[in-house]
Amino acid sequence: MTIHSDHPFLPPEGDRDPVRRLRGRTPAPVTVFATEHDGSRAGLTVSSMMIADGDPAHVLALVDEDSDLWDALEQTRVAAVSLLSWRHRGLADAFAGVGPAPGGPFRLGSWEDTTWGPVVADTAGWAGVRLADAEPRHAGWALLVDAVIEHVEIRDVDDDESMSHLRGRYRRF
Repeated sequence: MTIHSDHPFLPPEGDRDPVRRLRGRTPAPVTVFATEHDGSRAGLTVSSMMIADGDPAHVLALVDEDSDLWDALEQTRVAAVSLLSWRHRGLADAFAGVGPAPGGPFRLGSWEDTTWGPVVADTAGWAGVRLADAEPRHAGWALLVDAVIEHVEIRDVDDDESMSHLRGRYRRF
């Protein structure tokens, strides 16, 4: 057996997608979009998102159209967007489908029910959003989802606990 210092499945430097490499060098927030429909919860870790200030303000997010979240969003048209902190990195992995979640990711952590969906109880802030009237369109391989912000709560937390996603890893900043 040989121990390699590099990733065994990473393509050689010259074969890597330059757009993906550029995107990976752009720090992104780490959030969980969650909703509830007919007593069943659905959620997804989303870091490809931005908040557009205005009247009304919007959240724009890239969501996998094959995700349970999108299936539920089509029904409910609302979601709660929880901003995750460093202590939530396991939760982020579970909702991204890359970390363990015995019994499902909603069994991890504490949750508060809201009109828009479940919110991480100890989040730094969250927004209740409603899908805009425009139908989502493809942007790259994902759906560009446009949602109007209807409610925002900001909570006092230690700013040193903020988290971003950069080059495939969570970073504390």
